[in-house]
This record gives sequence, C-alpha cells and structure tokens, in this order.
Amino acid sequence: MTHALPGYLCPEDGTRADVRTAPWCCPLCAGPWDLDFTPDPASALEPSAGPNSLWRYAAALPLPGAFSVSLAEGNTPMVPLAERVHAKLDYLMPTLSFKDRGAVMLAEVARRLAPRRVVADSSGNAGAAVAAYCARAGLSCEVFVPEGTSERKADRIRAHGADVRAVPGGREAAAEAARAAADEPQVFYASHVFNPYFLHGTKTYVYEIWEAMSGRLPDALVVPVGNGTLLLGAALAVEELARRGVRPPALIAVQAEAVAPLASAFAAGAQDAEPVAQLPTLAEGIAIPAPPRARQILAAVRTSGGTFLTVPDDRLREAQADLARRGLSVEPTAAACWAAVGPLAPTDPLQGRTAVLPLCGAGPK
Repeated sequence: MTHALPGYLCPEDGTRADVRTAPWCCPLCAGPWDLDFTPDPASALEPSAGPNSLWRYAAALPLPGAFSVSLAEGNTPMVPLAERVHAKLDYLMPTLSFKDRGAVMLAEVARRLAPRRVVADSSGNAGAAVAAYCARAGLSCEVFVPEGTSERKADRIRAHGADVRAVPGGREAAAEAARAAADEPQVFYASHVFNPYFLHGTKTYVYEIWEAMSGRLPDALVVPVGNGTLLLGAALAVEELARRGVRPPALIAVQAEAVAPLASAFAAGAQDAEPVAQLPTLAEGIAIPAPPRARQILAAVRTSGGTFLTVPDDRLREAQADLARRGLSVEPTAAACWAAVGPLAPTDPLQGRTAVLPLCGAGPK
C-alpha cells in the first residue's frame, strides 16, 4: 500500500512531503530528500531466517508489507586481504556492482507507486542496475546518458529493455535532462543521489558485515566516495546498529586525487564542499566535482571519528593489478580503497585497526 511508505524529509529546511505526490527534490532548497524513518531497535532482526536477498533485513527497511522485486541481491562474501583487512565482494551482485542494493529499493518503491515510466541518469553501473530491476518489476524505464558514453555501457542498459537517451554534454547535462523528464506527470525519478530509498538499500552492506562478524563491526569501514551513496548508507546502518548496542566504527572515505572536493573540504574544516574541476581519472565512478549531499557526507565522517584519504591514478592502477593477482577482478574505482589502505599506501592509515572495504564493481563487463 503506497500510504504505508515513509515520507520524504529535507535535511536542510525540514520540509516534509508524501512520496506519492512529492517532487524529486525539496521544493524549497532543491536539495536531496532524506527519509522520515527510523527502524525500531527492539524489532527482531534475524537475517538468517529471511530470504536470500537484501530483504532478509526487512525489519530495518522502510518498505513495510510484501515485496516482489528481487534478483537475490546482497549476501555477498567477505574474504581476507591482509591480517586485519577484509574485502566484501559486492561486484558479485546480479548487475556486477553495489548499486543493486539501492536499485532494488527504488524499483520496489516505483512498483508500489505505479508510474507511467521510470527515468534515471547514469553512464555506468547505476543505469544498468536501475534498468535491470525495472525489468524485474515490469516497469517502463528510460536512462539518460552523456553523449559519448561507450556503446558497451549503453548496450548493458538496453539489454534489460530500457530506452537509452544520449544527451549532448557531460554527466551533469544527462542529469538535467532526466530531472526535466522527472517533472512530468506520472514519472518516477530513480535517482541514486536524490532519492533516499537508495541509501536505505546501500545500508544493507553494513548489516551484512554485522551478520558475518557475529553481531560486531570492524574498527573501520573504508568506503570509496563520489556522490557518497554507499558511505551515507553505511552511516545510516552504523547509527541504527548503535541503537542495538553495536560499537560504531570509524568511516574512512576515499577519493580520487584528481577530483577530491570532499577531501579538500574535510582538510580545511569546512562544513560544505566547493565544486572542483572535472579532471580525468581512472576512478570515474567517484569523480564527482560537486556532490549534492556533500554536507551530509562530511558530517557523517566527522561524527564517526573517521577521515578522508586520496589516491593518485598510478597507485590506483597498481592496486587494481594487485587485486587481480589475488584473483579479484574489479574496475579501477573499486580498487581505490585498497590503494588507500593496502600495502601500496605510503603510510598505514589503519594503524593496526581491523577494517572492511568494498570491492564494489566488477572489472571488464
């Protein structure tokens, strides 16, 4: 029932909106929505008794009632990389990236709202994930991509039956086109940045770590950060599990050295990030010059007692090769965290702490 969906809440000005009728962003400040939802810490959380998907954490998710959209996402394995460092293999998801965690939530919300069509903007993993889960849900989907997006990436999206709309210009131009379409009646904007249901999907990454570690979390969670959807989802889970008595870890955020607005803002003690130039980097997935949720990301890292690290492309390339020699084939962005805290790092930022990092996207697809 759509009336049972938790509503939107603007973190900047407190505006509230019904999910059934809300615009895709806050009508006052044009910022991303949060969700007016806090799971009951007294509710039973027994993932082993649930389905083999992220819906095993239904007690902590903001979608009450029966769900129907799933590709058996989640429940990805953890493997050791070093004595006190484990990797979680989220590149083993159905569409080969962690974006499935959020995409399944957006598709389930859209299924309940029954829009005329779903729109999204992405040139990579998010577009493929949204297209796949819309196909699973029987929803019409249109993905806006920057002109010049490789045919291989576009074909991955088309394979799921979605329409691909190439937009002249870069990544932001594609986003603007999708948002213009989202303003039309009966259109649902499946934005992995602006829609908070996506974050409540990515938080299951940490719930799975908690489950694998028998009710504990490591000393640190190392997370690659561009738009910050995985980090903010992790922060949600850490906060929710703390209410259940779980000791919270530090959040260590990793950015590409070439495009690091958040790391620069953190180092300067700023509460928000200034836009930076869109310079080339191997870590395309986290090369976001102006993250819309910058204030939230910076606050989450500071609250956790964590920090930001940056990695240059040469070390990123070496880390990707090192992971491949260990049997782990990932895209360059997914190697960023290992480049930041692994043996190739010039110093040991973990200083003996236990840590888990995500390998969040598969190599050549």
